[in-house]
Formats: sequence, structure tokens, C-alpha cells
Amino acid sequence: MTTFYALAALFLLLTIAAGLVRILRGPTPADRLLAAQLFGTTGTAILFLLAEVQHLEFLQDVALVFAVLTATTAVAFAQRLWPTGGGGSP
Repeated sequence: MTTFYALAALFLLLTIAAGLVRILRGPTPADRLLAAQLFGTTGTAILFLLAEVQHLEFLQDVALVFAVLTATTAVAFAQRLWPTGGGGSP
């Protein structure tokens, strides 16, 4: 099972490389935002896989904190990119 987890982590690293290409080339800021969200989600999954393979339980805590930071960063970026304009609902 350890080999499977290692192969899964390698595959996830390849998706991060694809996301890096999208960040560098992505024509719109929304593309870049989604690629950055992919980094956070994939990084969390890799940390969970490494925690399982190496039997390091503290990596699970680190992965959960990383997931919260990723979500917070995405919300902050979206609010900065698309401001609501203030005052009232539509």
C-alpha cells in the first residue's frame, strides 16, 4: 500500500506542475485563482499521503491548517479581485 501512496503523491506533484503552467500562462485572473486553489488542495492531499506513509500524525494537523489557509487566501483574493461595490443588495 505504501507504493500506491507514493505513486499517488507523485501524480499529485504532476498536477501541481500543470497548475504552475496555468498560473504563468492563464489568460484571466480567475484562471490564476483556480490554479492557486489547486496548489492548496493538492498540497493538503500530499501532506495527508505523506503522513500515512511515514506514520507521522502531526503532518495531518499541518495539512488541516494548510487547508484552512488555502480557503482563506482564495476568499481574500476573490474579494480583492471582484469588489462588491458597497451598499445594499442587488
